[in-house]
Amino acid sequence: QVQVMESGGGNVQAGGSLRLSCAANGLVSRPVVMAWYRQPPAKQREFVATWQNYTESVKGRFIITRNDAKNTQYLMMNNLTPEDTGVYYCNVGKTESFEGYWGQGTLVNVSS
Repeated sequence: QVQVMESGGGNVQAGGSLRLSCAANGLVSRPVVMAWYRQPPAKQREFVATWQNYTESVKGRFIITRNDAKNTQYLMMNNLTPEDTGVYYCNVGKTESFEGYWGQGTLVNVSS
């Protein structure tokens, strides 16, 4: 059984930084694609970043690093703005034909 666990969310003031972690356990094949999504309040979930691919609004501020041996990926978020507020989800293994495995999400709240 695959388990995906995010951590590292919290409250931060605008301009601050947070580092999110995503750990995946129980995977049969390696490596797998790990990606970050977020759901802002009252909005739909949206793509944020995967390895070397970032949505426009976070380019230059967010950086992904990873430890393939541990199936762990990190999202370093710098210069946060209130528009970055939301629940951040990690997805593991998503393909065109497979939805992938989702974590439970971690809340990021950026105050102005």
